[in-house]
Amino acid sequence: MRLLHTSDWHLGRSFHQQGLLDAQAAHLDHLVEVVRAERIDAVLVAGDIFDRALPPVDAVELASEAFARLAATGARVVVTSGNHDSPARLGANAALADAAGVHFRTRWQGVGTPVLLEDDHGPVAVHGLPYLEPDAVRAAWELPARSHEAALGAAMTRVRADLARRRHTRSIVLAHAFVARVGDRPEELASDSERDLSVGGVQVAPATLFDGIDYVALGHLHSPHVLGEHLRYSGAPLAYSFSETSHEKGSWLVELGAPGTPARSTFVPAPVPRPLATLRGRLRDLLDDPGLARYEDHWLQVVVTDPQRPDQTMQRLRARFPHTVVLDFQPEGRAPRAGLVTPRVMGRSDLDVALGFVQEVRDLEATTEEELLLQLACDSCRIAEDADPFAAGGTDRAAG
Repeated sequence: MRLLHTSDWHLGRSFHQQGLLDAQAAHLDHLVEVVRAERIDAVLVAGDIFDRALPPVDAVELASEAFARLAATGARVVVTSGNHDSPARLGANAALADAAGVHFRTRWQGVGTPVLLEDDHGPVAVHGLPYLEPDAVRAAWELPARSHEAALGAAMTRVRADLARRRHTRSIVLAHAFVARVGDRPEELASDSERDLSVGGVQVAPATLFDGIDYVALGHLHSPHVLGEHLRYSGAPLAYSFSETSHEKGSWLVELGAPGTPARSTFVPAPVPRPLATLRGRLRDLLDDPGLARYEDHWLQVVVTDPQRPDQTMQRLRARFPHTVVLDFQPEGRAPRAGLVTPRVMGRSDLDVALGFVQEVRDLEATTEEELLLQLACDSCRIAEDADPFAAGGTDRAAG
């Protein structure tokens, strides 16, 4: 049986206020082509289909179209909900979708009931575990602790009870969770774009929970981690933060053989619509260096190191690097600030506070023109505050 393991689409997400729906649609085109070309029998989607519980309409339409296209290839599709998804919304038409071969498993009440597949070697039980919020299942499942390990452990107890009734049946589990081996450093596995799963300070579940399962398709981490031959994260299809610059994006093509034989996995790289990079240096050097031409089509995070903050830095950068989305100033030779500066405001005029702020953030006094603009802004605010709210006759003084 040939499987394609993917996850963390995060449809509807933006990248530093830049829309990504076209890039996400291109990735889904790629997935459909892989399913056709590789004669995939089942697609495993391990959560975070959407970026938020109430996704925008165009993201919902894109997901619906993608699931219909995947089903049209003849492959079965099994989908679990992640911590970004609304289980109720994602699984709203689960019974209807089942008939079309797209199986949404988003309810904790359904844990332990598999989707059954079949090939020449016999049956395969696919258990989809939705993201399990410990508080949601703690009472019903009588969890011994308020943790993800306890919730996943209880879920796997139900999975194993089902598998015990199915002799000679191979097993697949989909789970959206933070899973690590003994000795792994969780902070080194995560990226800035992954929402923290911490509940009561305990977020990591041990990989040993899934011992004995033929293949475990994990979602949540955004890079394709391999925790074991049978235990893998597919990662997100696109880079969603600059902490993911070095990630290779893609999915896993998994071949499940006869009972008792290990699953074999091959990584399928995804197309990169726009690469990411970080540039650092003085503004003039960045604008003039011909060797930086290769970055002109990248999403860029730029760190400018001029001793004084240049005027119109972002506008000048975007004239050469139009996809600059993050700008930071780290002047050469200056020690970084230890923390936020709390300004003294008592006894100072509004204009004096504003001028002090300008000097603090760029280490340069405001120009005469800037001071005049700030004075005008302060005067405008003061005029608005002093205005008589009843002058326009919009409120009756005697009312109430």
